[in-house]
Amino acid sequence: MNHTRCLKESKEPLARRYALALLDLDGVVYRGDDPVAHASEGIAKAQSDGMRPSYTTNNPSRFPDTVAKQLQGFAVNAQGSDIITSAIVAARMLTHHLHSGAKVLIVGAEHLRDEVRKVGFEVVDDAREHPDAVLQSWHKDLSFNELAQAAYAIEQGAQYYVTNRDMTIPREQGIAPGNGALQLPIIETTGKHPLDSAGKPESAMYDEARMLFSRDGNPIPGDTCLPVGDRLDTDIEAANRGDYDSLVVLTGVATPRMIMTASVIQRPSYIARDLLGLDMAHPAVNRIRMGEWRCRDCVLRLDGKRFELDASTSAVHAHDGLDALRAASCVAWEAMDSGVAAEEIDTSVIEQALQPTASED
Repeated sequence: MNHTRCLKESKEPLARRYALALLDLDGVVYRGDDPVAHASEGIAKAQSDGMRPSYTTNNPSRFPDTVAKQLQGFAVNAQGSDIITSAIVAARMLTHHLHSGAKVLIVGAEHLRDEVRKVGFEVVDDAREHPDAVLQSWHKDLSFNELAQAAYAIEQGAQYYVTNRDMTIPREQGIAPGNGALQLPIIETTGKHPLDSAGKPESAMYDEARMLFSRDGNPIPGDTCLPVGDRLDTDIEAANRGDYDSLVVLTGVATPRMIMTASVIQRPSYIARDLLGLDMAHPAVNRIRMGEWRCRDCVLRLDGKRFELDASTSAVHAHDGLDALRAASCVAWEAMDSGVAAEEIDTSVIEQALQPTASED
């Protein structure tokens, strides 16, 4: 019998096991203009352990140097050369689809326009210039006219591409519509879906990063790279598509329930509260029998569709409550792989186990 793929064990801190961290930004290092708690400390500790932090973001609206300055303001030691954006990857993507000198109508900020010009395309703003392609991205000053021009151009035959498909984006005040949500008006208006996307959940960003951050001209080995993100549907799915290990953190979009009920392609290798998890060992999660898994002193099983704890209260809340989440995730994944619907699984007891420590943050 093929057992459900389990979370991985690391007997040493992840920062010593992996050479390159591919850190998402929004929801992992910052939320809009606000830093994420413990992010700078976790990154600094990882660096001291020998891990090189790099930054991969689906946000195509800002130049890498601008992002680096923001990170420096959060006490993160970062340079523009440490950052790869979906704008950089999107421009490279277009070179595989369009002839040199092709006209591209850009929905996006100057960083995206600059990257598209760098690879030899002509940037236009009006559908009356008969662009060969439309490249849509998110930026905070997006206007109706930009969306309208994109629709007009696509209706006239322009190919449709996007920098990323994120449905939401973490901001200072909460979760806001992302580029994926803003593509819906174009899709509904034109009846056309994007032909390709540069950002996560495609693995191209991680693959490009391995070359861009190489010191000897050869791609950094994939098994020494660790994508880190707060989103299962982009960061973690991209890692799985590219056959990378991954770490999900609970500082952004992903909730404990989302993790416990994740589809196979969106299941992480490791779970941590925040980026301090880079400097920690991660315990094994072992299968005892069908429907029953153990993480250290915490044993969980499903009683019908509800979790049953075979552990003391202290064991459940130990290690920031994450051992309960780790064991529960493997229990739920196995159940789902055996045909149980995700919506039928009652995860409330695990979510309650995480609440006391969550409130401390």
